[in-house]
Amino acid sequence: MQLTDNFDAFNHYLIEPLGKKHNRAAFCSGVDKLDKYFQAQAGQDARKRTAAPFVLVEKNSGLVAGYYTLSATRIKLGELPIEITKKLPKYPELPATLLGRLAVDQNHRQKGLGEMLLMDALYRSLQSEIATIAVVVDAKDDQARSFYEHYQFIRFADYSHRLFLMMETIDKMINSN
Repeated sequence: MQLTDNFDAFNHYLIEPLGKKHNRAAFCSGVDKLDKYFQAQAGQDARKRTAAPFVLVEKNSGLVAGYYTLSATRIKLGELPIEITKKLPKYPELPATLLGRLAVDQNHRQKGLGEMLLMDALYRSLQSEIATIAVVVDAKDDQARSFYEHYQFIRFADYSHRLFLMMETIDKMINSN
């Protein structure tokens, strides 16, 4: 998997945990559900520790260009393909990381920032001191599903828009670049 070579543009942004200083009201991805969550719920989820929101901030202006959330989830052993489960402990459920939401502001599209957010989320998941076998996503539509499949995410057999990426794959992806 070759990641975007245009990382110079990324020097204009930083990713950090969501804080009070970030203006959430101005954020507009064009997806009402993602915008409403970010504007009204993300701060509360962070305070209550039900999700960890991270924001992509434009360094010069301080504007939020994108965000994603991470939280804990689990995968039922039977939901994974046999070629994967034969290498895993036979627990009924296994720990995973949920990439719950990922959005880029409409004014910052076509710059590779979705990839930047995804790679940061995968890197943080890999570096976590909490055990997790995979990152799981629930793609909101076919376009989002295609985005994740481009980065080697695999569909769960019984859910057309729920996908996963094993930590072993993430490790190879991140540490081979």
